[in-house]
Amino acid sequence: MTKVNKQDALNYHSQGQPGKIEVVPTKMLSTQHDLALAYSPGVAEPCKEIAIDKDNAYKYTAKGNLVGVISNGTAVLGLGNIGPDASKPVMEGKGVLFKKFAGIDVFDIEIDCTDPEEFIRIVKSLEPTFGGINLEDIKAPESFEIETALKAQMQIPLMHDDQHGTAIISSAALLNALELAEKNIDEVRIVVNGAGAAAIACTKLYVSLGVRLDNIVMFDKNGIISTSRSDLDKYQAEFATSRRIETLAEALTDADVFIGLSAGNVLAPELVKLMAADPIIFALANPDPEIPYDVAMATREDIIMATGRSDHPNQVNNVLGFPYIFRGALDVRATEINEAMKLAAVYALASLTKEPVPEIVHKAYGDNTITFGRTYLIPKPLDPRLITSISPAVAKAAMESGVARIPITNWEAYEEELKERIGIDQKLMTRITIQAKKDPQTVVFTEADHYKILKAAQSVQEQRIAKPILLGDRKTINAIIEEHNLDLSDCQIIDPYEEDDKREEFAQLLYKQRQRKGLTLSDSRRLLRDRNYFGSMMLQTGEADALISGLTRDYSKTILPALQVIGVEKGINKVAGMYIILNKKEPYFFADTTVNVNPTADELVDIIGLTARAVRFFDTEPRIAMLSYSNFGSVQGDIPSKAAEAVRKAKQRYPELLLDGEMQANTALNRDLLREVYPFSELADKGANTLIFPTLTSGNIAYKVLQEIGGAEVIGPVLMGMGKPVHILQLGSSIREIINMVSIAVVDAQNHYKRTL
Repeated sequence: MTKVNKQDALNYHSQGQPGKIEVVPTKMLSTQHDLALAYSPGVAEPCKEIAIDKDNAYKYTAKGNLVGVISNGTAVLGLGNIGPDASKPVMEGKGVLFKKFAGIDVFDIEIDCTDPEEFIRIVKSLEPTFGGINLEDIKAPESFEIETALKAQMQIPLMHDDQHGTAIISSAALLNALELAEKNIDEVRIVVNGAGAAAIACTKLYVSLGVRLDNIVMFDKNGIISTSRSDLDKYQAEFATSRRIETLAEALTDADVFIGLSAGNVLAPELVKLMAADPIIFALANPDPEIPYDVAMATREDIIMATGRSDHPNQVNNVLGFPYIFRGALDVRATEINEAMKLAAVYALASLTKEPVPEIVHKAYGDNTITFGRTYLIPKPLDPRLITSISPAVAKAAMESGVARIPITNWEAYEEELKERIGIDQKLMTRITIQAKKDPQTVVFTEADHYKILKAAQSVQEQRIAKPILLGDRKTINAIIEEHNLDLSDCQIIDPYEEDDKREEFAQLLYKQRQRKGLTLSDSRRLLRDRNYFGSMMLQTGEADALISGLTRDYSKTILPALQVIGVEKGINKVAGMYIILNKKEPYFFADTTVNVNPTADELVDIIGLTARAVRFFDTEPRIAMLSYSNFGSVQGDIPSKAAEAVRKAKQRYPELLLDGEMQANTALNRDLLREVYPFSELADKGANTLIFPTLTSGNIAYKVLQEIGGAEVIGPVLMGMGKPVHILQLGSSIREIINMVSIAVVDAQNHYKRTL
């Protein structure tokens, strides 16, 4: 699993605006009239409508897309009873996941109350606020009592995710594991180690799927859950066995399934050997499973295994369930999340696993072999099909079971709505980072005498994104490392001034390469004292896989050494720069923003081709607009003429591209405007996501304005068309921006290596 530095985690939560969430208005508030509509006196009108019919709250307020994540902090995962205040970062984090994966807004509420009856009363009183309630991190057995009472008293969907999330995901994995093992669910013998909220909920759902009660044996820290014990609560007693079993070894003899929801390292290899053929082991304790994955797999070759960890196959991760379950429940305004809806989610997950995995998932995980089998029992968390598989299944189940208050009649339109709610951008950098981690490449940092570079290098090393090489003055680098207590002991440090032989070797190579372009051997020796030349030669000779530079120097001065040493990719006439603008619905791609000052029409055609390829690199199909201050010839001038000519020539060279122009920026981005005024445009259906600017000035200004006052996250610049992976930072980039660029550089290097095989 990803190593997390304590101070990094504290800084992440404290720097800038503390915490991880904020409230953002969804309506304009720029004029006095806007304020009058938003509050007094205009707000009175929706208030009166809701007073007439409470359901109008779904029409006039955010209630229908608002979930309360509520906890008292009595059972925080991995931390125990830490109280409501200390649980708040976890609840905010849950809210972020709701938003990221399903477009659901969240208020987190931490309640200072451990009395179940009082807690029930408080949560019940919040029903007017929310469209749904996600209970979180409440200890058992109180959690059962609380959930049962609230479900009976409230008319909105409610779920304790610690229980049901794990139950739903593990149930889908169990169904698929049994299919692979060719075992019948009503015949398998199951041992459950753990008897808390998650274990009870999991076992109940397994029974709903067809597991027989008399085939289940459950253990807690005091031993087997048996009918002879007097210390069981009523929820545990439901699974008490009368069989004469005392030890885990006796229970596991010839057992088919082991479900671990307890503590790390409690399942010894000797016990695994006692199980039946093709044993199914779900070791779900986190961060340390009941038996380490490698140990289990070495014990028997026929094991089918899942854990709660992301660094092993078959991660039972609740994020596969709760965002999409609540999405479906909210969209039909369900009065509850019932058994039928949970089972629908189980079957949808199990079924999705058996479908062909899209290329976007293969690329995200750097694995082209993902297919239904022992190492792929449940979908990957970044599979974009999850929302369109699970949410409709849950919504249909709610309708069929009679708990939906509004029906969905057009399922195709609903699927499109689901896609638009989250957009692909939410997961773009996550996919790139995961792909980078599959095969970390060696990245040379030419400005390693800067704290930001060293901090980013530590982070990418800890996260196993890249293998950094630090280029710079050794004494300065070591002093910064010591001053800031950084851990870079495994990183190679190269001081070019100490590398006389290597500098001479590189100088000879550079001289040979550029002797007919005005460069003397003396010039080459002088240039190799510059770290950008030295780093570029490392890349050119294969001593590094990618290069990162530009934090402290102007773009033009940084790119020149790379162009002279490495040059452009074969078959490419021009390099160009592209920025990624992350929007809440989808990413936008801007080019050229960094290299070509005033490109000709033919050069714009090259830029269009480079940009289209780069956009596809980010698993997005480009919808390209050639920008100008004119719409389809409405204004005459040099720039509109150049832009129109570029579009004409680009369509001839790249007939497969969705491309149109010339057009103004607002026209390109506003599909309603396109449909109304320019319905003939090829972009009228969805609008543009890729903008080609006629000059560097316009592109550079546009992305910087968006970055500073538009609230957009900007990634880049992505340098397109180089012979090898060179990426140049924006002057003064943040550590986060450097890490993003390293991830892009690593994946670029992976792809470059594949292309040259």
